[in-house]
Amino acid sequence: MEAPPVSRRTIRVVAAVIERDGKYLITQRRASAILPLLWEFPGGRVEVGETDQVALQRVFEHRLGVTVKVGQLISFVNHPYERYGVDLFLYSCELESSALEKRMVNDFRWVTSDEFEKYPFTPADEASMNKLLGEA
Repeated sequence: MEAPPVSRRTIRVVAAVIERDGKYLITQRRASAILPLLWEFPGGRVEVGETDQVALQRVFEHRLGVTVKVGQLISFVNHPYERYGVDLFLYSCELESSALEKRMVNDFRWVTSDEFEKYPFTPADEASMNKLLGEA
């Protein structure tokens, strides 16, 4: 008799695509984080009772010390990891200040889409990038 399939919890995550002068903001996860030192579009988990917009605003203040104006939803991917799944909602956003601080990130960079391949991204962000660039 086969074992029933393992039910995975799904985590709702939001991230921002922020473009300035042909370059995109990416952040590097801290060494102590899950998926340490990988790169991603800045964002984070949506907490219970939060909207995607509120979560993005909270995450940007907490991790980069700036406020953000949340725009349109531009992409969605579901990515299964070993112990959980991630529903990643990617929004077009604008920074309301340019004074970024490394609060809860290891690093941040402004890169062109051609430079994405130089940075090891999280699998969910990689899937989002491929979808955005028409490679999915």
